[in-house]
Amino acid sequence: MLITGFPSDVFGTNCYVVATAPGEQCVIVDPGIGVSARLDEVLAEHRLHPAAVLLTHGHLDHTFSVAPVCGAKGIPAYVHPADRELLADPAKALSMDPAKLFGGRFTYTEPDDVAPLIDGEALTIAGLEITVDHAPGHTGGSVLFRLPAGAARGWDADEVCLSGDVLFAGSIGRTDLAGGSMTAMTASLRDRILPLADDTIVLPGHGEATTIGRERATNPFLLEVMRPAPTRGL
Repeated sequence: MLITGFPSDVFGTNCYVVATAPGEQCVIVDPGIGVSARLDEVLAEHRLHPAAVLLTHGHLDHTFSVAPVCGAKGIPAYVHPADRELLADPAKALSMDPAKLFGGRFTYTEPDDVAPLIDGEALTIAGLEITVDHAPGHTGGSVLFRLPAGAARGWDADEVCLSGDVLFAGSIGRTDLAGGSMTAMTASLRDRILPLADDTIVLPGHGEATTIGRERATNPFLLEVMRPAPTRGL
């Protein structure tokens, strides 16, 4: 298993590349702002051939380069249907006009070939089997991607979870933008994150890698979800 990645220079969004081995097909996860040149370097370094782009959610910092990457490689993009409209109009999830983020100039196009991500589906792409878990809260269409860790990076773990902006090392994604919901996020943390094994490697949308065990023990948001509900007397 080969899993590599790098942060974009804008917002530090992590773009990941996953393959069974060097020289094989791969999937690209969350190609954000200004990543195309670095992505091409990674693909060339490992002699990889892209088969698809997978999106953890529809926010612009994770999708900005999806159309040029998909167009150049002739590959589809996968996104949950609840975030599909954000590929056509990312401004719907922003708190400001996108042009203000780019010096008054903003050009964005959606990919030609977009496929849906279905909760519970096991995607077989590029020789990989990737389980999709719908985990709303940060956006309505946020998902987790889970796959066997194999021997990737020498990790002593059975599974890797690409968590997007659902779970970070020490924190979680914000829920105050359009489509966000703290109630939904709490349910996703309880029903999607906490059942995962402690040794599961978490590769988040921003920041450093972590494990479920570390977050279960230290992440204040998970600790709050695990806190027993108060009991009422007679």
